[in-house]
Amino acid sequence: MAWLKHGLLAALLALSWPSTATAVENPVLLVAHPDVRTTRLTRDTTRAIFAMRQRTWPDGQAVRVHVLNNDDPVHGRFVKERLAVYPHQLQLSWDRMVFSGTGQAPTRVFSQAEMRERIASTPGALGYLEREYLDDRVQVISME
Repeated sequence: MAWLKHGLLAALLALSWPSTATAVENPVLLVAHPDVRTTRLTRDTTRAIFAMRQRTWPDGQAVRVHVLNNDDPVHGRFVKERLAVYPHQLQLSWDRMVFSGTGQAPTRVFSQAEMRERIASTPGALGYLEREYLDDRVQVISME
């Protein structure tokens, strides 16, 4: 009878645990303006760009970073899975630069549809989207 109780408890825990299946099935991809010549970035370079410490693409073109709001689940997934930091850590680095006058925060957008439009219409733009929001107006940048 004890095995039944433990098995039931394990099943309930498995059902209540947040699923990673959604993240695997619908990854958040790095996307750029179609004229950007860079096609792959390392995690360190991507992290530096999103932290606003690196302001140019490897070829020298200015990067225009776009992000969703900190409380958006897609933003949280991108930052944690792709940059390996937490959203509040990224926000702290932006705030530090803005308040010290040494830099600026990225452009905030309010939806993935707006992100796609801004990336498509802003030369040098970089952001992220779930696969379902991709179209031929943006290019996917692979991460090493």
